[in-house]
Amino acid sequence: MKRALVSVSDKTNLVPFVQGLVDNGYEIVSTGGTKHVLDEAGVQTISIEDVTHFPEILDGRVKTLNPYVHGGLLARRELPEHMATLEKLSITPIDLVCVNLYPFKETIEQPDVKLADAIENIDIGGPSMVRSAAKNYRDVTIVVDRADYDQVLAEIKADGDTSLATRTKLAAKAFRHTAAYDALISQYLTKQDGLEDPEKLTLTWNLKETMRYGENSHQKAWLYEDALPKSFSVLSANQLHGKKLSYNNIKDADEALRCIREFDEPTVVAMKHMNPCGIGRGENLEQAWDRAYEADPVSIFGGVIALNRQVDLATAEKMHKLFLEIIIAPGFDDDAYAVLAKKKNLRLLTVDFSKRDEDIRHEVVSVMGGMLMQEQDVLDEDYHDWKCVTEAQPTEAQLRSLAFAWKAVKHAKSNAIVVANDERTLGVGEGQPNRIDSLKIAVQHAGDAIDDWAVMASDAFFPFGDCVEYAGQHGIKAVVQPGGSIRDQESIEMANKYGIAMVTTGVRHFRH
Repeated sequence: MKRALVSVSDKTNLVPFVQGLVDNGYEIVSTGGTKHVLDEAGVQTISIEDVTHFPEILDGRVKTLNPYVHGGLLARRELPEHMATLEKLSITPIDLVCVNLYPFKETIEQPDVKLADAIENIDIGGPSMVRSAAKNYRDVTIVVDRADYDQVLAEIKADGDTSLATRTKLAAKAFRHTAAYDALISQYLTKQDGLEDPEKLTLTWNLKETMRYGENSHQKAWLYEDALPKSFSVLSANQLHGKKLSYNNIKDADEALRCIREFDEPTVVAMKHMNPCGIGRGENLEQAWDRAYEADPVSIFGGVIALNRQVDLATAEKMHKLFLEIIIAPGFDDDAYAVLAKKKNLRLLTVDFSKRDEDIRHEVVSVMGGMLMQEQDVLDEDYHDWKCVTEAQPTEAQLRSLAFAWKAVKHAKSNAIVVANDERTLGVGEGQPNRIDSLKIAVQHAGDAIDDWAVMASDAFFPFGDCVEYAGQHGIKAVVQPGGSIRDQESIEMANKYGIAMVTTGVRHFRH
């Protein structure tokens, strides 16, 4: 008779699986709560104490860490000396292990979890059994995922055992399972310790979707989600309508959410190729949409739209006139949804905007041979703290416009320049290898919209006076920039020449 050891926290579909094992000649060894569930269901089990000849101790912390368990798991069946040892010590081989671990993840996701509770949900015996069984996969079947119950049972019913190919696959999954489990524990305890630069970085993600393709159609791609999901994220969005998101859609939508998070008043962000092509704000959402559209009616075609208010019918009817890839909002009025859903491919997503300022974590970027990690650029800035460095002083109205432009420019790729007024971006120049070219692009986009209210934001300081001179020649009346160049004085003198009010923030917002 074959022997299976079963000890699970997640007992979903457990009983029919174990009953199937029994029906195919397995005797069942079980522990604690798992044994209780099986006994109540009428499945005959052997207590773990009857195997180990030792009681559970320390409130269950020690019950399976025993040679009668791990000897039965690790003995190589093809080695006579191993089998002789088992016989000499009266150790019964264990042929299948079904174990999933204490709910550590679920515990630490609770809002007010105490450290002591988290510690008590670190499984020790479970991972040990999983690893022993997985190491000896040539002889032992290890099951850590209830999604594998049916396949394992089907093979046992058909052939009396699982195939070596299946055991190999399950062993690899088992080690991924324990690695991810340990990674979460490592992250949690490292955070408790307050250490920002551990000598080993252990992160874990779960496969959410295999993409049709990546950035281009010849590239394979996979979407993984943080094991501790973020609420304010495109990966946590509720997709109400439209076809699946592509690799590029997800990147654009992510950047749109990062940008819209900056604004409190009714605001609309139009994102294209991970650059904002138009940002508008107003007294209501429709007005904000009109201004975002007016900012760049050409580039918005095929764009990703993020709105920070529930979409109403008037705004929906205007968006419906355009080809858009994605619309993300806190929600949609029923009549607004009905209008937008007429386009079968338009993706409509809702995200919990109440969580926009919560759970802001480090971000990682891959490089060949490694990765970079940094804090997100979510610095809370107050324009009243900025320093005016010119003879002309900015008015309060200009400062509000500069603050709007400053929020916008941090989401444009460097070198980045934003020309704006208090209502919308007028022109955005981004991703150029020199700052003057970005400025020229922004001014060209703005065109005749540059008036006495126009201001300019630069994501980094001016290395020369040329940008300020060009801005002055084209009607810009106020400028915000980080300052800190050894040639700051050239820009200041140029601003004084054109009567421009210029403020410095002391902080730059590169986005590469």
